[in-house]
Amino acid sequence: MDLQTTIYIIVGLSFALYIGIAIWARAGSTSEFYAAGGSVHPVMNGMATAADWMSAASFISMAGLIANMGYGGGLFLMGWTGGYVLLAMLLAPYLRKFGKFTVPQFIGDRFYSKSAGVVAVICLLVASLTYIIGQMTGVGVAFARFLGVSSEVGIYVGMGIVFLYAVFGGMKGITYTQVAQYIVLILAYTIPAIFISLQLTGVFLPQIGLGSTLTGTDTYLLQRLDQVVTELGFGKYTTTTAGSTLNMFVYTLSLMIGTAGLPHVIMRFFTVPSVKDARSSAGWALVFIAILYTTAPAVAAMAKYNLHATVNTAVKAGGDLYAPEASIKYDERPDWMKRWEKTGLLKFKDANGDGRIQYYNDKTKNEDAKKKAEAAGWKGNELDVNADIIVLANPEIALLPNWVIGLVAAGGLAAALSTAAGLLMAISAAISHDLVKNVFMPDISEKGELMAGKIAMAVSILVAGYLGLNPPGFAAGTVALAFGIAASSLFPAIMMGIFSKKMNKEGAMAGMLAGLFVTLFYVFAHKGLFFIKGTEYLGLIGGANSFFGITPEAFGAVGALVNFIVAFIVDKMTAEPPEHIQHMVESVRIPRGSKLVDGAH
Repeated sequence: MDLQTTIYIIVGLSFALYIGIAIWARAGSTSEFYAAGGSVHPVMNGMATAADWMSAASFISMAGLIANMGYGGGLFLMGWTGGYVLLAMLLAPYLRKFGKFTVPQFIGDRFYSKSAGVVAVICLLVASLTYIIGQMTGVGVAFARFLGVSSEVGIYVGMGIVFLYAVFGGMKGITYTQVAQYIVLILAYTIPAIFISLQLTGVFLPQIGLGSTLTGTDTYLLQRLDQVVTELGFGKYTTTTAGSTLNMFVYTLSLMIGTAGLPHVIMRFFTVPSVKDARSSAGWALVFIAILYTTAPAVAAMAKYNLHATVNTAVKAGGDLYAPEASIKYDERPDWMKRWEKTGLLKFKDANGDGRIQYYNDKTKNEDAKKKAEAAGWKGNELDVNADIIVLANPEIALLPNWVIGLVAAGGLAAALSTAAGLLMAISAAISHDLVKNVFMPDISEKGELMAGKIAMAVSILVAGYLGLNPPGFAAGTVALAFGIAASSLFPAIMMGIFSKKMNKEGAMAGMLAGLFVTLFYVFAHKGLFFIKGTEYLGLIGGANSFFGITPEAFGAVGALVNFIVAFIVDKMTAEPPEHIQHMVESVRIPRGSKLVDGAH
């Protein structure tokens, strides 16, 4: 059976499974639509949370970022994993105990103000819509390569699949679909990694293979990779950092607290029966997430090595990497390169007219590498490889069986679709429950609210599709911005709502707006959305990364600090919260059963 047919069968079966589950798990009430009736088993919820959490950015982009950045890419692992621990320990149990369906509802009730809830909805929509761009982009990338269609058509198909199981099933349908998607994506991620680890090192577990020697040699994989990339002008793989130490620290912190503030992940903890189950499901989710996250560094390093070995025969054979015969002829390039060229995510330009592929860093500060490239007659890097294709192309680069490549296609789509569904659920609940029900139409019937939720979901899918068709950057880039927005706006408000009984509504609202504004301003100022003197971009605040070298994606932690400072200043200048609100906050923090505070509407 040829590769394309195999891919169609495996992806088609996975889609049939998702739709079948959605039909079986149709939501018949608002409780089932928003919180799956609060009856999901902790292990099942842990698996669904892991699928919700491990988005296209985790499955498709993260290993690509680590492959490109080397050691510095570890900040994504530290930030996202650390943030999940923060969420599980400090926020999820208390929010579950409060008993609300959504984050804006918690903020609105805790800060005794519908206006505070509306501000939270605005923050949620900005963060979630930014996040969903990466998921829809990931769907387009996966479809473009594996189903032989354009990324635009891929996004349309993805929208249709999500519509079928999210609109009709709500959180109940999404939850059980995400359990199936987790199984698909984790098999799709680990099986190729095991194959490639065995190929390169002879070690079954990729996590151990990463630190092992290459098969038949005494040279360690990472040692050889360091030699190859530094000779070709790239930074040393095992020591390169993401900018300054300060930027790496702030970036990691931004991802951590952004994780804890993401509403679509928090909503998962409202689907279990009790506070105890919320804690338990958080632990299970961490186990399920760890399987992928501990594999990612091995996938990144092995993919980087295999990519170089594909276009430069001296990588495996030894010898001069700049020798004319070391770089392969373009006409003799492997089939996987031809397939990925069609997507536009891998590009070749013959700069020196020799018909061979020269893949190196032509902007290097390494004088030795520059001299060798000039002596070999190289006129610049000729291969452009999009970071998003590293995981998806990895099995093809390693010449793995067709069924493994098909499984990776299904896994990439499962990762993107599962998180897209969770985000759409958060957006739908914010609009239908927090705006329509709690602000504009408090007397709406349950049936009417359920219909409003489904309409909001359908409209959200259309908006998400549009943003996926017109994305501002590749998947993990836009996702990082979403974490920054959640970190600067929602996380401080949730923290203060739980742990500061004296924080009032004026402080919370002022903090959220200040954090959101300063973060968006910094991002826009550095992304070229403000122009001076015609088309010449000068920057509003002194050029790129001028604020102590902090990149826009890392600025969320600074925005969170602004949020806290503004909130406490305004709080000191205004009246304390009512006595009953302070008592409610104290009771939420008492470690007893979930019935102490009944947040049921």
